[in-house]
Amino acid sequence: MTGPTGPRSGVSRRRLLGYAGAGAAVGAAGFAGGIGTARATDGTGATDDRYAFHGRHQAGIVTPAQDRVHFAAFDVTTGSRAELVAMLREWTAAAAAMTQGRSVGSGRPLPYDAPPADTGEALGLPPGRLTLTFGFGPSLFADPDGRDRFGLEDRRPRALRRLPHFPADALQPARSDGDLCVQACADDPQVAVHAVRNLSRLAFGTAALRWSQLGFGRTSSTSTSQQTPRNLFGFKDGTANLKAEEPDAVEEHVWVGPDDDPRASWLTDGSYLVARRINMTIETWDRASLREQESLVGRDRLHGAPLSGGHEHTAPDFSVTGSDGRPLIPTDAHVRLAHPSRNHGVRMLRRGYNFTDGNDDLGRLDAGLFFLAYVRDPDRQYIPMQTRLAAQDGLMEYLRHTGSALFAVPPGVRPGGFVGDRLFT
Repeated sequence: MTGPTGPRSGVSRRRLLGYAGAGAAVGAAGFAGGIGTARATDGTGATDDRYAFHGRHQAGIVTPAQDRVHFAAFDVTTGSRAELVAMLREWTAAAAAMTQGRSVGSGRPLPYDAPPADTGEALGLPPGRLTLTFGFGPSLFADPDGRDRFGLEDRRPRALRRLPHFPADALQPARSDGDLCVQACADDPQVAVHAVRNLSRLAFGTAALRWSQLGFGRTSSTSTSQQTPRNLFGFKDGTANLKAEEPDAVEEHVWVGPDDDPRASWLTDGSYLVARRINMTIETWDRASLREQESLVGRDRLHGAPLSGGHEHTAPDFSVTGSDGRPLIPTDAHVRLAHPSRNHGVRMLRRGYNFTDGNDDLGRLDAGLFFLAYVRDPDRQYIPMQTRLAAQDGLMEYLRHTGSALFAVPPGVRPGGFVGDRLFT
């Protein structure tokens, strides 16, 4: 064949897949190929089943936490800055489409003999409040030998580097780090997996999946409209988490300010994302007494109240002692060591999830907490606290950190722009 769809047309397989990104940036016509049906907005760009993609900040941070996550880290395989930027443009267009319930490439027909632009497993499903949040790892800026990969090293944020190896870490390289990350959160796991699958297809030839993690059952609330969930230890988790309804606190502890780092002004209104895969020794925990479990956590298991008294949201009183003179909240309790009063007042916005990846070779659950937290400055808000927890927290007997990564999360995308465009321009 010599026609426009034949092998002599000069349109490569990679180019055909690339049409998906170019075609995703469509207007009303794109709804013809939609994944779900459109619903009226409330005037803020949000509806009962979708969140706006464009804005000052990326969605999926202060957004009320959804029920599921598919988190993916990628290694960039090209040495071309232009190809990297082209992929980020394609990712942006695809993300804008999928979060609004449209198929990737909707509105742009492809030749019948070409692969479909969208993998199709979310056709007919509502958007499920899908959010896609993107981040850049330290290795995107320089390789292990310090070589500037894409002319970006002089714009690398000072705090963006590999997290240190904390006491008792048992990190697996295959579950750690990455040049890029995508956090896909949704109420439907198939919608989240569909999003990462399509972004991975668009990355073919430019970036490759390094590792990923599926999570269920959020372990923190990011809105006062949500109840505090429970982790796999059976305790309420994230009681004191930052909430979207605390705009001043979020501004102070989550969003990077314009004067935070002169060499990384592009990160203003963005954040830093800490990702840690934390295995729990479930079987050993299940044999511990309720007294020991509550003492290690520092809260009542049923209601989540601090052991010093009150209800779930009562501030813990670390000075209260029992009849034996010992603190009611033990000195090695997680609540005591992680509390802002013990960490110079710093707070973080957590968006963690439970995970279960089957069983290990001894028949024990490969399960735990996929810890995700957004902070304005990891050097001040996360690293000192985790160093202390790793050395002193009694819960460490039942925890094993197997994955670790830190990413700079750029600000939200403006209409007509792409993820991270301020870094590249």
